[in-house]
Amino acid sequence: MLKLWRWYQNCLSVHPVKTQVISSGILWGLGDIGAQAVTHSIKRNHPQLTQQKDKEFKINWKRVAITSMFGFAFVGPVGHYWYEYLDRYIRVRLQLQPKSLKFVAAKVAADGLLFGPLDLLIFFSYMGFASGRSVEQVKEDVKRDFLPALIVGGGVWPFVQVANFRFVPVRYQLLYVNFFCLLDSSFLSWIEQQGDAPWKQWFSSIGTLEKQKGQA
Repeated sequence: MLKLWRWYQNCLSVHPVKTQVISSGILWGLGDIGAQAVTHSIKRNHPQLTQQKDKEFKINWKRVAITSMFGFAFVGPVGHYWYEYLDRYIRVRLQLQPKSLKFVAAKVAADGLLFGPLDLLIFFSYMGFASGRSVEQVKEDVKRDFLPALIVGGGVWPFVQVANFRFVPVRYQLLYVNFFCLLDSSFLSWIEQQGDAPWKQWFSSIGTLEKQKGQA
């Protein structure tokens, strides 16, 4: 295990972007396999939710490849530069002391308000188009999935990122996030696979009520 860690450190030193891209792609692919397993288990335990007769779990490798490509093409390269730039901006431009309360709070806020929503928007849009859906279908999918993912994720990621920005060196912050993305990608893939699940309608009803109040 120690040799593997040293090998990773060496790869990160020599090829930082390439290493982040490959590790992100692999972890997001594994996350999608996890999401498929969870979805299959739910359907098997609740047969009324599906007409599927095949009870054997079979991995949809096309979907794994699509999800993995999101890690390769977006999370890896964009995440690498995002954490580097965010750290430099807050240290140099805002002149906040590294690892101080204000420093960590500024990073968590920027990550949650900027990168988090953008990541969700691009993920659901990409998954829709990559699955062959039309523009209108993708818009409906994003409306359906974006708010539930943002609210649920918003209750978890700030705590993850507080520890990340406080204790983890910048060069390893994306790796740290990617390990949690192994769970997060499972979660996002699971949400995307749920379609028009009843629990999503609750979030939609909140948005509808707020809109009606505003109009009133």
